[in-house]
Amino acid sequence: MSTPAAGAADRAVPEAERLARVALSCAVEPGDGRTSSLLRQLGAVKTLEQSLVPKPDSRLPDRLAAVDPVRQLEQADRCGTRFLVPGDPEWPVALDQLDDVVTAEGFGGTPPGLWVKGPMPLTELAASVAIVGSRAASVYGVEMTRTLADHLALARVPVVSGGALGIDFQAHDAALMAGGATVAVLACGVDRVYPARNRRLLHHLAAEFAVVSEQPPGSAPTRPRFLARNRLIAAVTRGTVLVEAALRSGALNTAGWAELLSRQVMCVPGPVTSYTSQGVNNWLRQGRGTVVTHGSEVLELVGAAGEHLVEEPRGEERPRDSLTPVEQRVLEWVPVSAPAKVDSIARLSSLHVRDTEGALRRLQAKRFVRLEEDGWRLVSGA
Repeated sequence: MSTPAAGAADRAVPEAERLARVALSCAVEPGDGRTSSLLRQLGAVKTLEQSLVPKPDSRLPDRLAAVDPVRQLEQADRCGTRFLVPGDPEWPVALDQLDDVVTAEGFGGTPPGLWVKGPMPLTELAASVAIVGSRAASVYGVEMTRTLADHLALARVPVVSGGALGIDFQAHDAALMAGGATVAVLACGVDRVYPARNRRLLHHLAAEFAVVSEQPPGSAPTRPRFLARNRLIAAVTRGTVLVEAALRSGALNTAGWAELLSRQVMCVPGPVTSYTSQGVNNWLRQGRGTVVTHGSEVLELVGAAGEHLVEEPRGEERPRDSLTPVEQRVLEWVPVSAPAKVDSIARLSSLHVRDTEGALRRLQAKRFVRLEEDGWRLVSGA
């Protein structure tokens, strides 16, 4: 894993553009589709100028005027945090597709920028997979999450999640234990720890991999910010795996964004009696996700054509599976106890005596039947 080159981002994007995006990132709530649309049409500098115009029904101009973008970048840099914008070499270009999936309520769009803490270049997320699910993970959910994350990590596929309790924590932790890479996308500033119980995990990710947010440092988590964060998880990854999710789980929101972005949505089916699997099972019933039960199936779905192909599962192979149709037909009518003559077996199997006798000889050579004085009989255990 290479560390992003210092100053590389600054050379790629004009300073005025970057500073304007810093101001917008600090003042505009995440998932503001209108701001995203203006950025795409006008660029950051003109969007900022237009947003600074006083409006009677908006406090945005006041919030923007209170932002000192130069100071924000300086403070972030002192804390080991970098600010990425479209055009930077490290910018995850998959995020740009969010401009095409703004909801009817105007929610969504590409963020003005990303605040990142940690040495892992975000370009490595191009091959990543998201694993999300319930905070109240069951034993089954924990086991499945760790198995999937372990397999992805061993295949050098980064695991992305939201740094929350439950399934998120297990996905991050299992990837780390397998020696893989994992990134947390947060609904708060990258300098804050939420939830507090995941302090050690989040500090480790910030030191060795990456924590990411569209919120500036110091920002607190709110419910709308979690929903906005979910679209980033779906956008930067090649697919989202739902392990456990109740009917109103936020993990289903992440899957919904993945669906809108035409990413793979993969579902681990759960027990029909499990509250935390109702949402996942319902998605499968609606045909909105693909069943996955193993990491190899995830790799097949997110891989390029012809990569990571999974052999169709089959039951245990038995000796009778190698018999020809005629041999199997004859074998069904060979008695277990009292021996039977060839003509009797032929009549019962509706075959010619010649074909029946030939099949019996072959079955004898394969040790399925034996010839006794009074006729043919099935070998014990055949």
